[in-house]
Amino acid sequence: MVQPSLSSSTTHLVDRFGRQLTYLRVSLTDVCNLRCVYCMPEDMTFRPRHELMTDEEIITIVRLMAELGINKIRLTGGEPTVRPNLVEIVRQIAHIPGIRDIAMTTNALLLPQLAEPLARAGLKRVNISLDTLNPHKFKFITRWGDLDKVLAGIEAAEAAGLKPIKINAVVTRGFNEGDVVDLARLTLDRDWDIRFIEVMPFGSEADFAQSVVVSSQETRERIEAALGPMQPVAGHDPRDPAKPYRLAGARGTIGFISSVSEPFCEACNRLRLTADGKLRLCLLRDGEYDILTPLRAGESIEAIKQAILDAAYNKPWGHGLPDGVIPTSRLMNQIGG
Repeated sequence: MVQPSLSSSTTHLVDRFGRQLTYLRVSLTDVCNLRCVYCMPEDMTFRPRHELMTDEEIITIVRLMAELGINKIRLTGGEPTVRPNLVEIVRQIAHIPGIRDIAMTTNALLLPQLAEPLARAGLKRVNISLDTLNPHKFKFITRWGDLDKVLAGIEAAEAAGLKPIKINAVVTRGFNEGDVVDLARLTLDRDWDIRFIEVMPFGSEADFAQSVVVSSQETRERIEAALGPMQPVAGHDPRDPAKPYRLAGARGTIGFISSVSEPFCEACNRLRLTADGKLRLCLLRDGEYDILTPLRAGESIEAIKQAILDAAYNKPWGHGLPDGVIPTSRLMNQIGG
């Protein structure tokens, strides 16, 4: 297989396995206003501001990626809503030719103020992190969190039309594995997508994460024992890591993201741009390519685009967790999930 170059007919992001890469997750900051136990230590130190991409640099890189075939953007963090000028960043991304979809993953704490202006700027929908409906457990898992504020954020997102609402719950043994039934029950009356995620090992939190993994199979069995059987939802896009199911008579769906027990690498179409301008090819592998440094050094746009093409070509088939390969260079908040 010939590696792509700008001089050839291949000017879209395609890896050496033939997967076309159309989805970019952009971390706007490594800072977060929570300290979830599976994500980072409570005394987390964040990168100095000058090491992170400026607003203009974000827009420039996203524009280059769009010219290479990226059409879907997800804004992540840390917590993206703490990024200054977030609404204007969304507005500018929405006007980039080729970008058809902009979503955001958030803890929802600031959505009461931001949901409506973000929707007006061009944000389409949000994924909201919510691991339990028990306020005491929520405080314990997030260390600083207030469940009522998250619920208010979900209401604000719905009111602003940021739908469908997707709820992301990381299932962590000893913390919230018993809470999955209450979360799943929400789909009976609400048109929400509740997604249960296996906890993934990263950096200094890797040993902890490996010791508290709850498989999607266990979570599904727990839900069905309490609420009855679930049926697969027809028409599932294999590029979506959450396999959707529905309880009898439910309005919403229940999905399982099984990164550890059932990898879904074959259909992966994602790249990740870290807040400090590194292109990360796989969430669970440490390999990265520096995009920000050549941009700041004044390298030509064509050279930077070729570097992005070359990086994408080298995207690995999948993660190495079954072989004991664990990402150690960053914590989850420094990647954006």
